[in-house]
Amino acid sequence: MLNFLSSMPHQRKPWFLLFVGSLSLELCALFFQHVMKLDPCVMCIYERVAMFGLMAAGLVGCIAPKYLIVRLAAFGLWLASAGWGLQLAITHTDYQMNPNPFATCDFFANFPEWMPLDKWIPWLFNPTGFCDEISWMFFGWSMPQWLIAIFAIFLCAGVVFFALQWRKKPTY
Repeated sequence: MLNFLSSMPHQRKPWFLLFVGSLSLELCALFFQHVMKLDPCVMCIYERVAMFGLMAAGLVGCIAPKYLIVRLAAFGLWLASAGWGLQLAITHTDYQMNPNPFATCDFFANFPEWMPLDKWIPWLFNPTGFCDEISWMFFGWSMPQWLIAIFAIFLCAGVVFFALQWRKKPTY
């Protein structure tokens, strides 16, 4: 079993699965926004960017997973995006669970000047909601609480597969 798992980072299919999984979650977010009419807040937009980072990691890993430099770049993007997304989701959940007029999120996305995503693609990256508003729940959890679980799973999986790729195969 460990041999199978340690061989996965060297194959294209697991990287494509990372891409498809994060793309599916991104499509769910767009469904919530454009079909269910749930307005995304600034934290939602930043969490969306972190999910795009996971998609990019999957694509980078698909390019040439046999090469160490490509795998390291993909794993770096994977772990950074999942860690950042987890941090954002925890902060977002804190805004919802402990509302405080002195600790709120911004009204506008703060993207770099050289990449104003909210201006370039407003239907995808323009925040219109409020961070402390809970407009959707499933099994008693709000959306950022679900994102904590999702990003934690992505982060744990990334750490496990990164560590397993260095495992030496036993010789019999």
